[in-house]
Amino acid sequence: MTKLSVNINKIATLRNSRGGDVPNVVQFAKDVQRFGAEGVTVHPRPDERHIRYRDVSDLKPVVYTEFNIEGNPIPKFIDMVLEAKPTQVTLVPDAVDAITSNAGWDTLKHKDFLSEVIAEFKSNGIRTSIFLDPDLGQVEGAKATGTDRIELYTEAFAHQYGLGNTQAIEPYTKCAELANNIGLGVNAGHDLSLDNIKFFKDNIPGLLEVSIGHALISESLYMGIENVIQMYLHKLK
Repeated sequence: MTKLSVNINKIATLRNSRGGDVPNVVQFAKDVQRFGAEGVTVHPRPDERHIRYRDVSDLKPVVYTEFNIEGNPIPKFIDMVLEAKPTQVTLVPDAVDAITSNAGWDTLKHKDFLSEVIAEFKSNGIRTSIFLDPDLGQVEGAKATGTDRIELYTEAFAHQYGLGNTQAIEPYTKCAELANNIGLGVNAGHDLSLDNIKFFKDNIPGLLEVSIGHALISESLYMGIENVIQMYLHKLK
């Protein structure tokens, strides 16, 4: 079965737009788990424009499902993850000024750096995942770093699927097959939605987890968060 991890960055964005603490990200994390989410994802960035580093420490005691922290492993991020000790850390090569994640790692070019960071996280009992474009060479490169999993960057699939091009799934399927064969777990995320999640899941062998934020929160404005989570769970199982 594929687990649903809810990315709550957008809740922090809404909170920060007015100051104060409404909506409360800790309460929201409690609620999405109560509604059936099997994980909570956060992606703090250096400017803390949505999730703040303080939020991570506040969330740690209340996330009783899987806690997934995403981000670029700069020193401040590494220190935060080692202190929080989440279930999983997902390494994403964000530029400091990136609006959202827009590319996967070059695991060949950055092999030594990634290997060092991953070894440190794994020695502290934290599962590791590398954010990747759907490229077979990058999957093989990820294996060489010692990572536990990869997270397939799905923006290209989502865009093409929305245009009616179902063949856009093929590189993702091939990468998942390779990952399964060489002992890497497969996660996925970015622009997955109620419209495309079932097709994606049905064509990705061994898909362990999806992390969904922007679409899920946007859909919930119309249909309600509890209802939308149940809809995702139905499509994933």
